[in-house]
Amino acid sequence: MVLSGISVCVFDAYGTLFDLDKIASVGRAALGDRVTALSDLWRRKQLEYSWLRSLMGRHADFWQVTGESLDYALSSLGIADPGLRAHLMEAYLAPSAFPDALPALRKLRAAERKLAILSNGSPTMLTSAVKGADMNDVLDKTLSVEPVGIFKPHPSVYRLATEAFDCQPNQVAFISSNGWDVAGAAAFGFQTVWVNRRKAPREVLPAAPHIEIASLEALPGLLQQ
Repeated sequence: MVLSGISVCVFDAYGTLFDLDKIASVGRAALGDRVTALSDLWRRKQLEYSWLRSLMGRHADFWQVTGESLDYALSSLGIADPGLRAHLMEAYLAPSAFPDALPALRKLRAAERKLAILSNGSPTMLTSAVKGADMNDVLDKTLSVEPVGIFKPHPSVYRLATEAFDCQPNQVAFISSNGWDVAGAAAFGFQTVWVNRRKAPREVLPAAPHIEIASLEALPGLLQQ
């Protein structure tokens, strides 16, 4: 299966282009064998807090949500270490890109595709991450949820991409490793690609990915010229 009629490829950032597991690993010396537990709980609470704030109508930017979810995770594991907290938050500003991310983006750029990030991340977080991963020269736009003041998977977030590129939803290929994000994007009308890095089952939600791949390496071959 291939995607046709695509004018722009829009990528989720965290977990899709940037490896979140490596962020927590900077605290391995202090955390020891608790590093995986912290990473998993931190990410889970980060997403939960973003959804809960959206439902409450109490938006805060993703940097604040990330800090609050880290505070919960550290407290849950009985860790009181301000220095470690600061170190982990700093690492979020310079996440490592997955090895397949930049090569895929460069192949798409060479094929003259329009490329963008659409993320919950704050503008400062995204600017820092993109610069650190040397992605500035391959991306046309980096879009944050901040202009609409609500997090994914609210439709107004996905609309930012169609407005930025003056296109229809079905002209967008949306790529994410997060099944819930893919479902939200598909419900909006994007053609969606789920990068199932963890071999997870599909989410049981009203919309599903159009294509499932294991790595971004396969992505350039899925887009019909």
